[in-house]
Amino acid sequence: MSYDIAVVGMAGRFPGAASPEALWSEVVAGRRLTSRFTEDELAAAGVPSAQYGQPDYVPVRGVLADADRFDAQFFRYSAREASIIDPQQRVLLECAWHALESAGHGADKARVGVFVGTSANSYLLRYLQAEPDLEEAFGMLGVVLGNDKDHAATRIAYKLGLTGPAVTVQTSCSTSLVAVHLACQSLLTGDSDLVLAGGASVQLPQHSGYRYEPHGVGSVDGLCRAFDARAGGTPAGNGVGVVALRRAADARADGDTVLALIEGSAINNDGGAKVGYTAPSVAGQAAVVRAALVAAGIAPAEVGYVEAHGTGTEIGDEIEIAALTEAIGPDVARQACAVGSLKPNLGHLDAAAGVASLIRAVQAVRHAVLPPSLCDQPNPAIAWADSPFYVNTEARPWTSARRVCGVSAFGMGGTNAHVVVTSPPAPPEARLADLHRPEVLVRSAATESALAEVDSLLAARLAHTDYRLADVANTLQAGRAPLTWRSASVCGPGDELAAVLATATPRAAR
Repeated sequence: MSYDIAVVGMAGRFPGAASPEALWSEVVAGRRLTSRFTEDELAAAGVPSAQYGQPDYVPVRGVLADADRFDAQFFRYSAREASIIDPQQRVLLECAWHALESAGHGADKARVGVFVGTSANSYLLRYLQAEPDLEEAFGMLGVVLGNDKDHAATRIAYKLGLTGPAVTVQTSCSTSLVAVHLACQSLLTGDSDLVLAGGASVQLPQHSGYRYEPHGVGSVDGLCRAFDARAGGTPAGNGVGVVALRRAADARADGDTVLALIEGSAINNDGGAKVGYTAPSVAGQAAVVRAALVAAGIAPAEVGYVEAHGTGTEIGDEIEIAALTEAIGPDVARQACAVGSLKPNLGHLDAAAGVASLIRAVQAVRHAVLPPSLCDQPNPAIAWADSPFYVNTEARPWTSARRVCGVSAFGMGGTNAHVVVTSPPAPPEARLADLHRPEVLVRSAATESALAEVDSLLAARLAHTDYRLADVANTLQAGRAPLTWRSASVCGPGDELAAVLATATPRAAR
């Protein structure tokens, strides 16, 4: 069976960006999206003055907007039940729904798998355990079900009615990219026909920083400078991302929009041949990159961009480039392949870092743009001139007919993951008759106001997108879960469609 896996949907929320599309716009513009907090903000968040008053305290983090908000009613939770669920699992559930909607399979729940993971649960440790009578109010089982990592995947499967395998993945910083690899394997073995894969990290309080430790992971000034001469670590960030994957042959047969292809992936572990448990390994990283390329059947010379792990630590960047150089091989032209990292934009998203990098890679091959990495001066300790790599510091057209990107994520403890992403196939040409034929557009939402927002968002999206109305109608009819408030309109494309969406009258289903 061909390894080809189609990325058919994406959803995510990131610091300063409420969607994958918004993230791409910010990345192409070269913006840092982390936040620096004032003492008043830190005090309001409950950070003790004894902490933030220290000279080595760095008040920086990537903040996820609305992480404290959750549509409990939509997911059939009472407000009481929702209050004891880890916010990481709440935002994962929301993004899983949006990923299915993005894929056009919101109504198709057969053999859909879930592979996701989260970071450590700071909500339970910092807030819930401080509540008096917590166990008496909710019961120990209720607290466990709301907060144990084991339930991240199965909660999604239960609430969305998904019947494929639901597996929580935990490999530290590589969690969500390992989840993508396992999701691909589930598709290839036939356990699933569609898979959701990703991760979430929400550390509380969000408006807080960290104590700087020399030669540690956190940077001295709160800036991540991956592959830069001043590389010295990274701040933390909060975020969530989920991708929807199908076997490419199935996606093509059903007319899905294919955002990109995953042509190979691999995971491994460094083992014990390194200086310490948290240290990276050239041999382990090089081996996982080689294995992913072999699985993809892609020659190293075809790789045009690597979305690197790139945390900007003093030794991490050097080891990563050394490993990539060893894996890509000596026959590739010097400085022929761009390399970059998302962490300077967002901070380190921990369990969500790998899927965030994958989302940027998908956008890069899809839009044929090499994204910029925020780097002022490439690290002179790295032998760039003798490697196949250079740091890409500005958005540039990616002119290759077939765009090939490698994505890396490395977890503390040595579990490495690498995924090979390639540009999507050209969409089929629309028939002239299909461009002008009127169609029936059905929409639904949980509330009347939400349905009005659906119409507004649909109109805005189609106003700036080349589309075939028949495809839009089919997705709305067959690829969306029917909800309480509904509207149906018959119209043609262009101005007629815009007018209908602006004046539609919703009705509640009986």
